[in-house]
Amino acid sequence: MVGASGEKRCTGCRRELPVAGFARDKNRADGLQVRCRECVAEYSAAHYRRRREAMGLTVREKVELPAGHKLCRTCGEVKPHGEWHRNATASDGLSTRCKACRAIQGREVHLKRNYGLTEAERDKLIADQGGVCCICLAAPAAHVDHCHKTGRVRGVLCFSCNAALGQFKDRPDAIRRAAAYVEGIAWKPTLVAPGVYRLPS
Repeated sequence: MVGASGEKRCTGCRRELPVAGFARDKNRADGLQVRCRECVAEYSAAHYRRRREAMGLTVREKVELPAGHKLCRTCGEVKPHGEWHRNATASDGLSTRCKACRAIQGREVHLKRNYGLTEAERDKLIADQGGVCCICLAAPAAHVDHCHKTGRVRGVLCFSCNAALGQFKDRPDAIRRAAAYVEGIAWKPTLVAPGVYRLPS
């Protein structure tokens, strides 16, 4: 109970503390918990540790952090809040992983979902190609190319070649005509009489 001095005795540490040192508990006569906030936090931490150890799981140690910083449990680095995406549902309003770790995981998920590849398999494809695009043989290979009908992965291309295939809608006939056009083979109409043109067959 709260004494005449406005303080209450904690049943844990046995100290007389101001009522602000106790959390609310509507089931108690004085409306306050019997243990102070420090004792409750210490008990909760000990209970968490025992429960995690009993389940064979790792125990996360509390890390002292500078103000405006957060520890990323994925990469183990302490980073400023600007390196985190917002998450309104989290207790601190920030994501559980930093932006860099989220980007890495996003690439892994994208490769697996869209192409059925792991990063190691993609890297092997690039190595087998000598590290360059399959089409231009010059630019670095960076974009996985696949058949949109079958889903089969064909190779890894540079951005420009991958975009070009998309513009040609993967049509070999259009690509062959484009190659012939670039090589100067006549795909233009031929003038056979004044005002009469013959189209290429």
